[in-house]
Order: sequence, then C-alpha cells, then structure tokens
Amino acid sequence: MALHWSSSLAVAVAAALAVSVLFPAGATGHPLPPAGGLLFPQFYEHTCPQLQEVVGAIVAKEHAKDPRMAASLVRLHFHDCFVQGCDASVLLDADGSGRFQTEKRSNPNRDSLRGYEVIDEIKAALEHACPHTVSCADIVAVAARDSTVLTGGPGWEVPLGRRDSLTASLSGSNNLIPAPNDTLPTIAAKFRNQGLDIVDLVALSGAHTIGDSRCVSFRQRLYSQNNDGRPDPTLNLAYAAELRGRCPRSGGDQILFALDPATQFRFDNQYYKNILAMNGLLNSDEVLLTQSHETMQLVKSYAASNELFFDHFAKSMVKMGNISPLTGHSGEIRKICRRINHH
Repeated sequence: MALHWSSSLAVAVAAALAVSVLFPAGATGHPLPPAGGLLFPQFYEHTCPQLQEVVGAIVAKEHAKDPRMAASLVRLHFHDCFVQGCDASVLLDADGSGRFQTEKRSNPNRDSLRGYEVIDEIKAALEHACPHTVSCADIVAVAARDSTVLTGGPGWEVPLGRRDSLTASLSGSNNLIPAPNDTLPTIAAKFRNQGLDIVDLVALSGAHTIGDSRCVSFRQRLYSQNNDGRPDPTLNLAYAAELRGRCPRSGGDQILFALDPATQFRFDNQYYKNILAMNGLLNSDEVLLTQSHETMQLVKSYAASNELFFDHFAKSMVKMGNISPLTGHSGEIRKICRRINHH
C-alpha cells in the first residue's frame, strides 16, 4: 500500500520553516552550528527522494494512534545523540556477541524509552523504497522533527548523512545523559561535554512541554528532597499535594505524570510558565529557575515569547543532531535498526 505524507504535516513543516526566516541565525544571539559540510538536508535528494514523505506518513499515523509517541520520538533522538554521537547506537539490541552491552538497559532508558517499533516500521518502508540507503540515525532525527511539528512546535531542515554505529555504550548511556535529579552544574557539564551551551540546555529542556515522567523520577521532591523528610521547598505546595495523591512514598514507580499538565500534548512555551509558577515536575526542570541567574533569564524570556523559544529550540535541535556523526565510510547503513549488518 502506498504511503502518503500527511498533508497537514507537510503544510505544518513548510509553515514552521517559513517562520524561521523571521529569526535568521544570529538574530537572537544564538549561533547556528558551524557549517562543516558533512551533514546537509539534501543528502538523499537523488538516492531516496521519498524519505521525508515516508517518515512523515508513519510518524503521523503512529501519533494519531498514540499521542504520547511524539514526545517519545524526540526523547529517542536526545538519548541517542548524547551517547557516542547521533549514530543510532540506542537502537541496538543485545546480540550475544559480547562486543557491547545494549543501551536499552541503562538507567535512563530501561522501562521508559520507547518508539523503537516506529523506527522499525519506518526503516522497513524505506528499505522497500530505497534499499540500503537511509541510516537509522537519520530516521531518528527526521522523526524527532516531524513529532515536534505534529504537536504544534517549530520545524527545521534536518541535516542528513549520518551513518549507523557498530557498537553501543551502556556505560555512556548511564553516565552521559542528564538525570532528573542532577544539579544544574552537573546538567550543564553534561551538555558542555557534547558541545552544547546554556542556551541549548534551557531551550532543549523545553521538550518537556510534551510527554510524561514516572513517579520514581520525582518522588524525592514530594517526600524528602534533601534526605530530611521534607518536600522540595521550590515545588508549589498545592501541586505537591496533588502529586502525592498518585505518587506514593513507595511503590508505583511506573505511574505516569504529564510533564506539562496544562497543555500535555501541545508543543508550546507553557513549560516555562509552569516553572515560573514553581510547577516544574522534575528537579532538573525547576533548577533552571532557582540555581542560575542566566538560566532564570532564559526561562523568563521563553515564557514571555513562544516565538523566541521555537527559534532557539529548532536551532538547538540542529546543533544537537550534529554531535559526532559517523560519515563517509565510518560505521554502516543498517538494514535492520536493532542489529548491525553481518560483515
């Protein structure tokens, strides 16, 4: 059956890209990544012109079935790029070879990262349309952009040409991805390690405008933030009481809560307004307001201007997508995203 790119998604991507003209690079003091020439949006123009249409159609179909999927696909790209670069290492299953341990079992990913089946479906469709051409890493990057647009967020041209890794890193996944309970200096150091700055940190945190988090990720804020038996003083008391009603002191680890309950499935700047009202769900959300004047000013700026947030988010997603890609003859183009090819 032929796949048809959702007309609404196609229009939304075009409109979102047009808006970006209003905020050219440098206009906001937020630099675009240097043009290295390795990745570029037209990479598959001749070898797989159906790429955007195939990815867009499947992402739209899955989003219609499960509105949580958009946030999951954005998060999948983030968790991929922060571990040995944007190389689809996060997709690899354990293969019994002993050469690597799957990242799917890491603390940040186990029982929470999802969307693998959507990437599998896109890959199968692309292998039919243009065999052995499009990398899994590029599929993840385009799916993240389409997911953002589908939920009302900004669009951007996705630089392409990444190749897929031959290994994964469980230790990297455990140590390099920012955790919900990290302090702001720790989060900033993890971003800096990837070549990302404070603007990127605060803008990309705005992905929490959609999606959910588990009770286990913020429980300590409700009951004993500093191991003193007291709730986090930077969490709105009424909100904390509401959360305690569904997130018990013990048990219920996997119970889901909206990161932005006000507009749970809409990509907007409400996340930053929540933080200003001390209604950030995760510790890593609220510290953007409480632990640094620089991040506090960015939170206020994004809360005041949805356009500024969208502009910075799109630029930061491109920058994140440029982290240490495999190009040229490095890595491979996997036929199945969950396992490396047989050499």
